[in-house]
Parts: sequence; structure tokens; C-alpha cells
Amino acid sequence: MNLKLTRPLAFFDLETTGTNVATDRIVEICILKVNPDASKETISMRINPEIPIPIETSEIHGIYDIDIADAPVFSAVAQKIKDFIGDADLAGYNSNKFDVPLLVEEFLRTDVHFDMESRKFVDVQNIFHKKEQRTLVAAYQFYCSKELDNAHSAEADTIATYEILEAQLDRYPDIEGEVDFLMDYSTMGPKTADFARRIGIDENGVEIFNFGKNKGSSVEEVFRREPGYYSWMMKGDFPGYTKQVITRIKNRISQ
Repeated sequence: MNLKLTRPLAFFDLETTGTNVATDRIVEICILKVNPDASKETISMRINPEIPIPIETSEIHGIYDIDIADAPVFSAVAQKIKDFIGDADLAGYNSNKFDVPLLVEEFLRTDVHFDMESRKFVDVQNIFHKKEQRTLVAAYQFYCSKELDNAHSAEADTIATYEILEAQLDRYPDIEGEVDFLMDYSTMGPKTADFARRIGIDENGVEIFNFGKNKGSSVEEVFRREPGYYSWMMKGDFPGYTKQVITRIKNRISQ
């Protein structure tokens, strides 16, 4: 295997109540942690999201309200999940856009602090899209010559994602196995300060707005010019991590 790790890399997949990062919740999580010595640890659990699962979503992943009625809520297992991940970097399939930001939102609703600043993120889907432009099921067939049974099961998708990355490293000699390289290579589009991509980072390392009337403008300059814009965002339907980022910028201005 060409994967070269200096600290653990945690592959994970979520099944959820929907696709809105700010408001939807986790109903199932599986984490496959690969250690630098190539040993592996796995944890998988279902979670009561405390809100109904829309029937159209249940028909996709096969998890219905009755299936998670007696499952623990996220706040009850947050510390266990944090402890299992430890200092590992994070990897997944479409994880930079969905799984990572949604997991962060779940932690922000609890008293358990889950540090994101020191972690690296590897999105296997972005590597796949840069090389082949297909779906997870097709990726598994293409790279591993296997049919993906139980697709949309968190455990099956997590294991498949890990096997796909292994196959990608074997197939493409220009892709290095170090997480620093994988993070850079699997990142698509301009750099952002938040996972919802509301706050971008320009070529000079300055945080800028990626939306609305202030798109392209420096966040610091807008907050100085329009102090009420920060309050508007904090009251709005923005993800908790986006609010955390703009609060950090606002506090930086006040220092």
C-alpha cells in the first residue's frame, strides 16, 4: 500500500436526515481509522437525530424512524466519537462538502469541543472526479473491480471509500500517499475559510465573502463598514461553523 501516514487517517461516512448541512442530522456513522502502522480500527453506530427522517430519505438509505427510536442521541455519543477519532486527519467521499461540515455542526450543538483547525481533510471523490468523473458505485467497480453491495449503508460506503483510495494510489504514480499531498490534490475550487464555502480566501490569504451583495469583498472591511452585517449573519440560517469563522474574524478586528 502506498498510503504513507505520520498520524492516523479516519475514513468516515454519514447517513443523515437530509442534505442541509445547517439543519439536518446524523442517523448513522461509520469510521474506519487507519493507523501509521497500517493497523485498522472501526466503529459504527446509529444515532437518534431527534427529528423525523423524511420518507424519501429513508427510502435511499433504508433507515426509518422506527429503526433509530431507541438509538442514542448525538450528544450522548459525541465524546465517544471524538475519543475514537483522536488526532486523526479525516477522509471520505464528498466529505469536504457534506460529511465534514455536517459532523462539525453536530459537535457544535454539544458541549464536546472537536478541534478542526489542526486536521487535514482528504476527499476521495475529488481525486476520482479529477481522474475519472464518476459516482461511488462506478468508482468501486472501476478501481476495485467489485460491485458495491449495500450502497448507502455507512459501513459499506466507508470501507469502499478506503479501498478506492488504496487503488487510486496504486494506479496513479503521480499521486503521493502523504496526507498533505492528498489534502491539496483532493481539494476542488478556491480555498475557503468555512466548510459551507460562504467565506473564501483570496490569493493574498484574505477572507472574502462568496455570496450576496458583498461577494468578493474583504470580510474585515465589510464588518468595519457595516457592523450590522455581522449581526445579520449571526441571526441568519448559516451553519454554526460559518458563524464561528466570522466571529473569529470579528474578534480579530476588535483586538
